[in-house]
Amino acid sequence: MPETGYLAVFLIGLLGGAHCIGMCGGIVTALSAPAPGASAAWSRQLAYNCGRIASYTCIGGVVGAIGSASLLFNRFLPVQMALYVLANLMLIGMGFYLMGFTRALSGVERVGQVLWRRIQPLSRHLLPVLNWRRALPVGFLWGFLPCGLTYSVLSVALVSGSALRGASLMLAFGAGTLPNLLLAGMLLTHYRHVVRSRWFRLMAGILVACFGVYGLMRVPELGGRLWAGVICEI
Repeated sequence: MPETGYLAVFLIGLLGGAHCIGMCGGIVTALSAPAPGASAAWSRQLAYNCGRIASYTCIGGVVGAIGSASLLFNRFLPVQMALYVLANLMLIGMGFYLMGFTRALSGVERVGQVLWRRIQPLSRHLLPVLNWRRALPVGFLWGFLPCGLTYSVLSVALVSGSALRGASLMLAFGAGTLPNLLLAGMLLTHYRHVVRSRWFRLMAGILVACFGVYGLMRVPELGGRLWAGVICEI
């Protein structure tokens, strides 16, 4: 499987720092706050993020398995191609989202709110998060937080061709988000100011959108190779 696809989704997670901090910055900052009887902040931060990335990986595996069902319809290339085009359109939409056009993926996030309303109450039984044993499941549950950035990469996992590829792509994406949230959790305000700046968001949005545009430009040349792992070249 080409490694460029993993690099691409890793960069999407890394460059989406402003969005990640906006979505999860509150909880990772809270995990760093001192509290009576609480363990070291770094252990809670690390456990939370490990749980979150594990959640992404599991969801990616499920989505990849669902997408691989299209392999049963190998002769129906239009179905495969439609999923591939959808994945790249989601990346373009994510690019605009990062650039500040927040309505680009708002509809997709609203769909995820239905599931999130059922999952979020489960985390309340784990609060306050005083140690890594609680931080780990909280992170896993928060992996389901409705997020346009996550959904964009999940759309790529959908057309990855297998559960293993889907899980691997989401693992790479989660690893890309890790530096942003770890640094945000350690209250590095200067860093947060940089990733939230207009120029950084613009640069990140353009690059992510370029991945989608490049993918669409490749549609005519893919043909029957779509499920041979070429999707992972994005």
